[in-house]
Amino acid sequence: MSNEIRNLEPKALWNNFADLNAVPRGSKKEEKVIQFMVDFGKKLNLETTVDEVGNVIIKKPASKGMENRKVVVLQSHLDMVHQKNSDTKFDFDTEGIKMYVDGDWVRADGTTLGADNGLGVAAIMTVLASDNIQHPALEALFTIDEETGMTGAMGLQAGYLDGEILLNLDTEDDDEIDIGCAGGVDITAQTMYNEVHAPSNSFGYKISVTGLNGGHSGMDIEKGLGNANKIMNRLMYETLDFIKVSEINGGSLRNAIPRESFSTICVYNSKNDAFKKKIKKVIKDIKTEFKTVDPDLSIEVEEVKSPERVMTTISQTTLIKTLYAAHNGVYRMSFDMEGLVETSNNLARVIVKDEEIKILCLTRSSVESSKLDLANALKATFELAGYNVTLSGSYPGWKPNVKSPILKTMTETYQKLFDSQPNVIACHAGLECGILGTNYPEMDMISFGPTIKGAHSPDERASIKSTKKFWEFLLKTLESIPFKN
Repeated sequence: MSNEIRNLEPKALWNNFADLNAVPRGSKKEEKVIQFMVDFGKKLNLETTVDEVGNVIIKKPASKGMENRKVVVLQSHLDMVHQKNSDTKFDFDTEGIKMYVDGDWVRADGTTLGADNGLGVAAIMTVLASDNIQHPALEALFTIDEETGMTGAMGLQAGYLDGEILLNLDTEDDDEIDIGCAGGVDITAQTMYNEVHAPSNSFGYKISVTGLNGGHSGMDIEKGLGNANKIMNRLMYETLDFIKVSEINGGSLRNAIPRESFSTICVYNSKNDAFKKKIKKVIKDIKTEFKTVDPDLSIEVEEVKSPERVMTTISQTTLIKTLYAAHNGVYRMSFDMEGLVETSNNLARVIVKDEEIKILCLTRSSVESSKLDLANALKATFELAGYNVTLSGSYPGWKPNVKSPILKTMTETYQKLFDSQPNVIACHAGLECGILGTNYPEMDMISFGPTIKGAHSPDERASIKSTKKFWEFLLKTLESIPFKN
């Protein structure tokens, strides 16, 4: 890792981020980072607790003169999304993130950076370790598994926290103050299929869809970015009369827009020329459609050894038509907040191998009934095809409170600091505030953070200038916390 990172300002924050990024911390694999955070709290001689599910709570008394202010919970999640480019050799379970400076941006070498939500964690660590920052009594809440189910927030029980205000440091534009978010539900469709011998003397092909931007399946869903699973399926739909499918492996995590998909097919000898002509045209059409939003999209059709086994015609046709019908992208915009995506779906993962099909989706919405409406539409689509469908991991959204007292304080603080109005928004990402509010319903909550682009993809990058701005805003907010009632 470049020492450039440790020399960035504010140094204490970037050094804590570098220390954190040296620790493997994938979702559901947080053992090392939990211990790292426990050691950090105990080294500072602060009260440090790990709850039943693995969340870490570190409490720090108020600085002198701030004892009569309301208690504040500073909250961020410890886990990060694991994504890497297909040609990047990297083991997330054993290696620390390799970072470098690129102008105003901090990036990672071929992998996700972990700024989501590592910069929030690092900021909280810096406040806890400081002896000259003015702040009220603090409760630092470091949750686990935010990215793949929010089970840390769901598992946090009442009684651990006394704070009246919660500052969630997990949004990604430094001029925004977030007061609401979407809930979500995981949709999994599965079925078995029969394989048959591939046609004799057929041509084998590997199709690769790569080079897409990908991104966060909530924050980036309205951009109309290419979905590798949808693009691959379109190629197959357009050439359905020519091909026999052997395997498909597309996408990765539910909360990441699929960047890559790979398939192995074979083509009847007699139809090979027609197939090549047809798919060449389809590729040209798709690349033309996406040239503005995904200019680096690559679709390669490489001749390989013909596979031995392929799907039956009925299984293949059913799969391809079902995926074509399954909704992907924005489903409904909000009628209450201009520009807010209300409901969406990410067709995140498609696996066809060894006579088993598995399709993973993540449906989001800020309106619970709309979330269930789209989930049921997808469920019906897959069930009509004969697939077994399960809905799991459902979590609530966070209803905006425009009359929030801490919102008023922070809006005024932002104006004084930066001589401009912040954008007060609700976002389409899943934040933990709605879940935490279940057991702490009286807590006044706000979410904010530094500017981070390309989260959940190897293009993730954090603005250095923005991180400094975010840090100044956080410090001034802590100084401005209202007095206890």
